[in-house]
This record gives sequence, C-alpha cells and structure tokens, in this order.
Amino acid sequence: MMSHTPTTPAVARQRRLALALLAVSCGVALVVILGGSIGGLRINTTPSEPPGLWRVAPLDRQVQVGDMVFACPPEVGAISEGFERGYLRSGLCPGGFGPLIKTVAAVAGQRIDVASAITIDGRPIANSNLVAQDGLGRTLRPYAGGTVPAGFVFLYSPFPGSWDSRYFGPVPATGVLGLAKQVLTYAP
Repeated sequence: MMSHTPTTPAVARQRRLALALLAVSCGVALVVILGGSIGGLRINTTPSEPPGLWRVAPLDRQVQVGDMVFACPPEVGAISEGFERGYLRSGLCPGGFGPLIKTVAAVAGQRIDVASAITIDGRPIANSNLVAQDGLGRTLRPYAGGTVPAGFVFLYSPFPGSWDSRYFGPVPATGVLGLAKQVLTYAP
C-alpha cells in the first residue's frame, strides 16, 4: 500500500501560483496569436526598426515614397540566401519568410544608383552606405542599380546593418501587406 504525504500549505500555494502563471502565459499567447491573425499585430525582433509590437494598417491607396510598410519579400535567390543566413525570420509570407518592416525609398520609374551609398534620381540617401561583408564576414553583393520597374518598390532602412533593397533590389508592390504602425515599441 502506498502512503500519501499530505500537501503542506506552502506547497499548495506554490502549485496555485504555478497554475496561475501558466494560465496567464497561455492567455497572453492566445491574445498575441488572435491579435496577429485578426488585428494585424506583429512582433518585431530585428534592429532595423524599433523592437516591439507593431500593427499592419490597411493601405487603401498606391504605395508612396516615405511609407513605412510591412512587405513580404519575393521568393528569389537573394532573398532565400538572406533567409539561410538569418537576415530574415520565418513567417507566413510565401517561401516561409516573415514580412519585412522597411520604408519605401523609391517607386516605379525612379532611378537607383549604387556606389558606396545609394542615390535615387540623383539625390543621395542619408545613412545608405553599403557594406562589403556582414557581421560574420560573409560577402554581401549590392544591387546593381537601375530604374525601378513598374509594379515594384525599393525598400530601405537607415539602420547601418539593415538588409534591404540595397542588397536584394526592388520587390513587387503586390507583396506590401500594409502600413507599419508602432503599437508598443522601445529603443534598444
């Protein structure tokens, strides 16, 4: 016959606390999941834009220069390589990529020139210096430059280590999910 040791008040209190913590954690996870699928909430963990909670706001017009957007990158070689290197997170975009948060720096018809930094229609873009290698010493190949084709946008972030259109080129505007709006973010 097994003996059963009575539960002490301290052990019972620890169990209740653990169950309460588990319930709260599950509730928060459920809110984030539902908020992401229904309310367009996303969590940004990359340094290109402030980390924290963001919202995908509907875009009921053509994308414009200066719009900060969520965009699904296309399934092309440069994007796949960036994903393999860890520049992109996993997500629900085609190819299993997570959406990017970037600013639209140029739209169809604008001229992109690539040298040590980016110029758009002859205008230098602040904080757009290119780097030859990533933080692990892997070679980064810059976009060759040219005119942004119809139906495409050139994405950019002023963060020095940002992996954006400077390296993978313009992306289809059809991949823009909406405007990126900060909900609860912090400066690292």
